[in-house]
Amino acid sequence: MKQPGIYDNPYYKSLTRNMIPTVVIVSFTPMILVSLVILYHFQVSYTEKVKAHLKELVLKHKQDIDTFLAEETSDLSVLSKNFDIEQLRNQAFLEKELFVLQSEHRGAFVDIGLINNRGRQVAYAGPFKLGRADYSDSDWFNQAINRDVFVSDVFLGLRGLPHFIISVKKEVNGQPWILRATIDFVSFNNLVENIRIGETGFALIINRKNEFQTNPRFNLTFGKVLYDRFLDETTRDKDGVQILEHKDGTGDGYIYVSSFLKNGEWLLVYRQNTSDAFSIIRRAQNLAMLIFVIGGLGIITMAVFFSRRMVGFIARADREKEMMNHQMIETGKLASIGELASGVAHEINNPVAIMMEEAGWLQDLLEDNGLQGLSAGENLEEFNRALNQIRTQGGRCKEITHKLLSFARKTESGSQKVDIGELVREILDLTRQRTKYSHVDIETAIADSIPCIRASRTELQQILLNLVNNAIDAMENTGGTVTVECCFVSDHIHIIVSDTGPGIPESNLPRIFDPFFTTKPVGKGTGLGLSICYGIIRKMGGDINVQSTLNRGTAFDVRLPVQIATTPVPVQCAGPFNV
Repeated sequence: MKQPGIYDNPYYKSLTRNMIPTVVIVSFTPMILVSLVILYHFQVSYTEKVKAHLKELVLKHKQDIDTFLAEETSDLSVLSKNFDIEQLRNQAFLEKELFVLQSEHRGAFVDIGLINNRGRQVAYAGPFKLGRADYSDSDWFNQAINRDVFVSDVFLGLRGLPHFIISVKKEVNGQPWILRATIDFVSFNNLVENIRIGETGFALIINRKNEFQTNPRFNLTFGKVLYDRFLDETTRDKDGVQILEHKDGTGDGYIYVSSFLKNGEWLLVYRQNTSDAFSIIRRAQNLAMLIFVIGGLGIITMAVFFSRRMVGFIARADREKEMMNHQMIETGKLASIGELASGVAHEINNPVAIMMEEAGWLQDLLEDNGLQGLSAGENLEEFNRALNQIRTQGGRCKEITHKLLSFARKTESGSQKVDIGELVREILDLTRQRTKYSHVDIETAIADSIPCIRASRTELQQILLNLVNNAIDAMENTGGTVTVECCFVSDHIHIIVSDTGPGIPESNLPRIFDPFFTTKPVGKGTGLGLSICYGIIRKMGGDINVQSTLNRGTAFDVRLPVQIATTPVPVQCAGPFNV
């Protein structure tokens, strides 16, 4: 048959179930806290790094775009200042200068023209037929005529293609002239589109009317709320850069970095998906989660292993403790037997003396009359009386030794059905001779309706004998009365052992159940009796309480649970505990 393991015991099974999650929680908590702190600082640091990099990128391209516009307007200004109106009105001269500008700026200039104060173009060089074009009603002309240098927004104009114009105003005899040039939109758009980071990052330019000045990569529109946030000057840093995160209607997150161009008329906006911009953080989180899962599996495995191993140690310690408890109980029993030895010797000595006296009388009868006299009927009655007396006293000795041997035998580990009333009477019979020599009277009050309980008989004997012996010891010099009361109240059997001795000082009451604590003289007691009683009673699921008054006596109340299907009607105990 398979031997039961420690996990067949519900206590150790429950202990293992409780210990494993405890070990897991204790192990996981610092790992989670450390991981969260590290990830948080990494996320904050990397986010700042990404935003700083995007800011630097936008500032660099802002500088490139502003430089591009400044170079074009500067060259046009030089042309306006260095040559007079007659030269600028010469188409051949303009074509020559246009060729120089295109060579220096890699085709950024598309055409060039001179416009009088009425908006009529009087000279033109370029690929379009715009020699006598009228710009008097154009928005850009009405703005340029009032400025020394002007850069227009992107528009279609007469040519039907997206472009923008730069112009320089020249005063001649009090009349304004406009030297203007068209900038190639493709070259300008490519300059902006070069701002690319990651898979989703791109840049564009919008004006103050929320109109695109470059071609966006997607069919993109900025809502009023987002555009108003772009124009909010209070959210920009000292370099004029604004960084904000925003989610669109679909819930996708984006990071926007913007800076003003062209003296605040244009806004360079860089946009990138948040998931793309912070992809390294996501990869770090995934890696951390993988490490966390692997570490968690390792922690759980080790928690199960060490918990089961720890429970095994506890089970072995419990077994060793149980063995020590049995040894303490046996030691206590031997001490109790030693205390009973003199009383039992006196108890047996009386019937043995009677037996010896009757045996001597029988011998005298045999010597005087012989067997023939006995067979003839002389003194036969006396002979039978003496034999009956010897038989009676021998049975008395047998009963005393049987009770003593029953108590002295090794404590059984199993439980059995025990009649508490019978057990109390048996223990009192063992101590009766000792009480006689100590001038102690024993009184009992055992109810008739006490049920039997299942427990170790010898352990119960040990409890009762220790309590009765302690009561006798307390009154050894003064005499008194020991009262043993048994009753059944509220699903518990109460065994109350009280005495009329000197009592226990209140300062000693909290310590009386401690091992090796005793108030008896040196050599008289071991200090184990009440400790053993306490351990046995608690193991049975019961409890023990004490009340003591100096110079009036002490009472111990042992409460033992009843574990039977049917119980008699409880009765009220009359002891000092009022149970």
